Amino acid sequence: MTSAVDSQSDPQSNSLSPTVSPNAPDCDPVLPLIDCPAPPPNDAVEMPLPSHAESLRRSTRLHSEPTAVEDANAGSRKRKLPAEKEGNSLRHSPRFSAGSGSGSRHLIKWHGSRGPELPLNVQNFHGKIFGEKHLRQYPGLNPSSEAYTEKLDLKLCGTLELRRSPRFSSSNGNKNMEINLLQRKRTPKAVHQKKKNEKAVSTSIELSSSPVEQHSEAKTMSRSSTCGIGNTKHLTWSSEAITSPSWAENGRTTSNSFPLSELDDDPPRKKYRTSSAKEGMDSESVAAFIGDPISDDEAQKRWGWRYELKDKKCKDQKLKINEGEEDEIIANVKCHYAQAEVGNCTFSLGDCAFIKGEGEEKHVGKIIEFFQTTDGQSYFRVQWFYRIQDTVVQDEGGFHDKRRVFYSSIMNDNLIDCIVGKANVTQLTPRVGLKLASISPSDLYYDMEYCVDYSTFRNIPTDASAVTESLPSTELCKKELSLLDLYSGCGGMSTGLCLGAKTASVNLVTRWAVDSDRSASESLKLNHPETHVRNESAEDFLELLKEWEKLCKRYNTNVAERKLPCRSNYSGAKEQEVRDTSATEFEVSKLVDICFGDPNETGNRGLYLKVHWKGCSTSEDTWEPIKSLGKCKESIQDFVRKGMKSKVLPLPGEVDVICGGPPCQGISGYNRFRNSESPLDDERNRQIVIFMDMVKFLKPRYVLMENVVDILRFDKGSLGRYALSRLVHMKYQARLGIIAAGCYGLPQFRLRVFLWGSHPSEVIPQFPLPTHDVIVRYWPPPEFERNVVAYDEDQPRELEKATVIQDAISDLPAVMNTETREEMPYRSPPETEFQRYIRSTKYEMTGSKSNETKEIRPLLYDHRPHTLSEDDHQRVCQIPKRKGANFRDLPGVIVGADNVVRRHPTENPMLPSGKPLIPDYCFTFEQGKSKRPFARLWWDENLPTALTFPSCHNQVVLHPEQDRVLTIREFARLQGFPDYYRFHGTVKKRYCQIGNAVAIPVSRALGYTLGLACRKLSGNEPLVALPPKFSHSHYLHLSNNQPANTH
Repeated sequence: MTSAVDSQSDPQSNSLSPTVSPNAPDCDPVLPLIDCPAPPPNDAVEMPLPSHAESLRRSTRLHSEPTAVEDANAGSRKRKLPAEKEGNSLRHSPRFSAGSGSGSRHLIKWHGSRGPELPLNVQNFHGKIFGEKHLRQYPGLNPSSEAYTEKLDLKLCGTLELRRSPRFSSSNGNKNMEINLLQRKRTPKAVHQKKKNEKAVSTSIELSSSPVEQHSEAKTMSRSSTCGIGNTKHLTWSSEAITSPSWAENGRTTSNSFPLSELDDDPPRKKYRTSSAKEGMDSESVAAFIGDPISDDEAQKRWGWRYELKDKKCKDQKLKINEGEEDEIIANVKCHYAQAEVGNCTFSLGDCAFIKGEGEEKHVGKIIEFFQTTDGQSYFRVQWFYRIQDTVVQDEGGFHDKRRVFYSSIMNDNLIDCIVGKANVTQLTPRVGLKLASISPSDLYYDMEYCVDYSTFRNIPTDASAVTESLPSTELCKKELSLLDLYSGCGGMSTGLCLGAKTASVNLVTRWAVDSDRSASESLKLNHPETHVRNESAEDFLELLKEWEKLCKRYNTNVAERKLPCRSNYSGAKEQEVRDTSATEFEVSKLVDICFGDPNETGNRGLYLKVHWKGCSTSEDTWEPIKSLGKCKESIQDFVRKGMKSKVLPLPGEVDVICGGPPCQGISGYNRFRNSESPLDDERNRQIVIFMDMVKFLKPRYVLMENVVDILRFDKGSLGRYALSRLVHMKYQARLGIIAAGCYGLPQFRLRVFLWGSHPSEVIPQFPLPTHDVIVRYWPPPEFERNVVAYDEDQPRELEKATVIQDAISDLPAVMNTETREEMPYRSPPETEFQRYIRSTKYEMTGSKSNETKEIRPLLYDHRPHTLSEDDHQRVCQIPKRKGANFRDLPGVIVGADNVVRRHPTENPMLPSGKPLIPDYCFTFEQGKSKRPFARLWWDENLPTALTFPSCHNQVVLHPEQDRVLTIREFARLQGFPDYYRFHGTVKKRYCQIGNAVAIPVSRALGYTLGLACRKLSGNEPLVALPPKFSHSHYLHLSNNQPANTH
């Protein structure tokens, strides 16, 4: 759960929310401003969209397919947009475009901005359009670097539609050549790496786990060698790979490769280092194939796609595809070979090799083809390994083992004189907590696969995993799963996860929850009495767990001890009455609680036990430092044993799932003093570090972290990359996605980042595909567009219509601005599927008979609004009850041609209080261009994001037909909380709890995919379809449904 500040840093309040309201008055939509500076506090801005997008129904890719593109450039972050035409789209991205073609359905409706006109800034638009498809770039490349000087224009060869690959090109001569595409960022100052010798020596690898060292079975992919090749050839990465394509009749390729995305990377310019004899390389050597060519029959059997390509291209008299570009494909193959000699080394198919790269560090790949062309040139095809800095992690992987590489399915063709030397690459089995005891500095190892789609790090598929997937689910997930909810708030994330897992036949239970907000903790306890809820900081909780583990090891003994009266000096730091405690000894009746920190506010932090004194009431219980209870070992032992039995605190290995949204106030758009250079040095951003430290200590089976999209915007996404890097460094599988809550049946857009992590012994969960059309309100970061959870352009889908305000709240009874009742009857039946679902009882939601209520007449809770001041209420009463109405409809306002509002020179209506009807801030907010002060929502609209307080001064939060802001219950429905879910605290705190929560439908959908993963029913694809009618069907409706198939 993110903090209040985080929720308010949503893009809709950061000038990052392009919207269009076709029916709103005086709305002049313009182009969006991407990655613009954050506004000052309360300057929430919704970004308008182009006017030609007004009536489009668009797909959950979040924008439509373009019809025209001018000067598309895949190597530049600047993208020229098409001229505005009726029905054209301005946004072109592979992750956000709907299917094209006649009769295709546009699935997303663009809606409603009351924001100002903003200038266009296309610096962060990037990518190319190839026909009706889009090209994606390799994440290690830097399209924004000054060294990136070549424009990569796409070429159409015949009817082939090609994807770009991280291909290397060789150049002749003895000069050092500058690289075209730079893929490495600067090395962090904390990382110092010695120069590596090109000699690759085979060595055994030991895996150690203190205190016992273990040996791992390792598979070495190439034999040892001390050879090297000296040359001045240089290599360049391009943006996509073509992996063993098969050529269809229509001339297009199909491939199982994982295309590579573009990252925001600005490394310094580097030059290739000329190899020297001192490095053991022979600069006079000539690369050549060895032996006779492989027979035609065998070559056709193994690499038939290449010969088919040759036949097609020979008719066009073309020997290469995309000639001269990085994704050049060699079409004029003559024959294949099994071995090649490069320098004084012999390479065979299947060997791993160092391949010339930028600077001193060489690229690494596995040789899978040797072939000669009809013009006598010698090539090899390589399957690449990624280093951590070549992945989406970039510089945030500086603390990783430099010998660790990642398997990939990316392949391409290169001249064989690009080979530098042999590499000894060993496959290891990933194990959490194990460390490499010894490995030669020149050796490399891999234990995971990296896939660019959704920034996925996962186990390498094996036959063993296939066998596991075929086992009955009851054999794989028998017991109840325990969940720890960090930064839990009122429990939105954990509640949804448990509800969703239940629909997948997995019993997930929230055993522990931690949050520093007392009201939010009380709300969670009110709805989940079975949960151990702790009201403390995550840092103190982590320290407490470490101390608890020590106590459990110390006192977990079956040796009976003699029972003696337990006495201690009473410290009583917060005494209710004056006592002379220095000479008074009190007897301990029992220990009732434990904490780490400074509960007595004395400045002495440490481990404390809460003592109930014999002969005293519970109100006189005190927190005592454990050091002062030296004579109470029996009481401590009794407390520890009972705590272990009841699992009052989790021990390492006892938590199955950790979820949470660590707050990052330091990156909030409302924070004018953000540390843009080192955000992790800002204490307000340290909670991500604490969250990952908790994962490291407890070693759960699954991890789910949620956060605002700003963690992928601020400082080039360093916080998001750091979180991903920490999981991978701990040998956890990881997958990152961006999810819009509106895609799962909510009347708000609400874009959030979710990061899955899973123990290497588990199957990594997938992300749930959307179930609903959605009204798009703002954009995700361009660098991470490929991480948005959505359907592909050509993927069939059956989406339900977008959920709007009327669907969610039209059945609720009318209340006044001064309503204070905590509960009331409904007075009318539900009118929509959403309302029928949201009114479900706890028994219907969970299927647990213990939760079944016997109320004859269900009650509606928390249906009361924040009470407006008398002046504000009188202003609201004069706002017309129609779509798009706001303060501009009041008398005394002049709207200029520039859309800026001004006071009427003679007409200035006043309130009975003597204050002006229209406050001054209405004219100054957003330079007088905003339409949001005192603006009404309308029935066919949605919210960009439900924030933490319904301020009518700068948000669109007025009820469509009643003179008040939305109530607590109406806000709760916008977040998907069931009506039975109650909230504790002041009205303001209840709004804050709801605004900070993870939307229940999103966490519920993620809980379903978590359940599939637990039962080993998840596929290898990153996305999975939810059961039909999932979003608005409770557990009893879905209990007989079978798991959905992956897509």
